[in-house]
Amino acid sequence: MFNVYIWFYTGIFLAIIGTLAACWGPGVKDPVIRTLNTEVASIGVSLIFLCYNHMLALLTLIATSVICTLILLRAISRLEEIGADV
Repeated sequence: MFNVYIWFYTGIFLAIIGTLAACWGPGVKDPVIRTLNTEVASIGVSLIFLCYNHMLALLTLIATSVICTLILLRAISRLEEIGADV
């Protein structure tokens, strides 16, 4: 049976851990790990929204994944243009 509380609290846990990892993630040199740090938080938010509405959860996951990926690719390309060690 679908237990709403398990998914809700798991989503809160993932959102908090993902946010903390994204805050400390810029110290990481690998861009793939930086992307994964932001994706953990977006999956947590999607799990929270999954408790309320399935379409809202799906749209949130798609939107946050696309926006985070575009922002990180832009930041990485800017750092490579100025010659920083990425």
